Amino acid sequence: MNQHHTHCQRHSIFCILPPHLIRSISERGSKRQREIALRTSASDATFRAMRAAPGFAAAPAPMPGAGAVTRKQRTIYSAEGQETLPGTVVRVEGSDPSGDVAVDEAYDGLGWTYDMYLEAFARNSIDDEGLPLDATVHYGQNYNNAFWNGQRMVFGDGDDELFNRFTIAIDIIGHELTHGVTEDESGLVYFLQPGALNESLSDVFGSLVKQFSLQQDVTQADWLIGKGLFMESVNGEALRSMKAPGTAYDDPVLGKDPQPAHMNDFVNTWEDNGGVHINSGIPNRAYYLVATNLGGYAWEKAGRIWYDTACDSAMRRNTGFRRFARLTLNTAERLYGFGSSERQAVRDAWQQVGISLK
Repeated sequence: MNQHHTHCQRHSIFCILPPHLIRSISERGSKRQREIALRTSASDATFRAMRAAPGFAAAPAPMPGAGAVTRKQRTIYSAEGQETLPGTVVRVEGSDPSGDVAVDEAYDGLGWTYDMYLEAFARNSIDDEGLPLDATVHYGQNYNNAFWNGQRMVFGDGDDELFNRFTIAIDIIGHELTHGVTEDESGLVYFLQPGALNESLSDVFGSLVKQFSLQQDVTQADWLIGKGLFMESVNGEALRSMKAPGTAYDDPVLGKDPQPAHMNDFVNTWEDNGGVHINSGIPNRAYYLVATNLGGYAWEKAGRIWYDTACDSAMRRNTGFRRFARLTLNTAERLYGFGSSERQAVRDAWQQVGISLK
């Protein structure tokens, strides 16, 4: 039993839409919106059960010598409205744009994620061993989600009422692929504070992929996750705000953004694996504060501190906010020195979200 549990933990289905959003739609939406929400959550639950089952295929082992290969290898598939993976190959590495906007957005998003990790952190793909990047688009009918299943990215087309196609936001692509990086490095359990930290790391590096692709510095970045995903009918600008957690949306159907920005407002819940998509707002804001305090490009100093910490052997699977905060402080000191403005910025940022580092 324990072995299955570990397997399930190691290979969670990481969905971009939090369960509280889907629940809100299934309670408050129109008949069509409620039906789609229930279908989406049923589909997500099926995948989780499949992942937990013994014998479910894990990610393929890299070919011998693959570590030496440093090049993008992208393959985009289309599920053509079915829920069968991987689907039909529609675009491969180096081929021309397909003319299908979802296919081409997925292709570009995988590419920018690969490039950001390689150029900013000298990381060779998700596993640092040149793992080929695969994605499936047009998954299901009006499927309102995108997820990383340990092997590939999968994108729904959205319902065209509340949600746009899920390939539209490059930071969502970076977010989901970063779950693969976290799984490869610390393997943070997807539960309570370690799970919220797992979600936050995906938001941080997803946002960096977007900023890197646009060559935006910290003042030009919007610090939103999933901007463009909501249709115009929705009263909201994105799924989450790293700058001001809790302010991303306030909508009659979707409800109000529940993210706290400070430990005083930490949400204790059993829903959403113990609030992993909710409490991630706290470390998200800490990162935003470090990055904007240091200025310039957020992937340079703040990104280096966060990336080196995420890959630190001192990161345990059950690392919570305070331990992570302390590790970022140690990393900043190692990189920039004890009396450095970088270390001070890290210390101040955690203090501002309610985590004091004596």
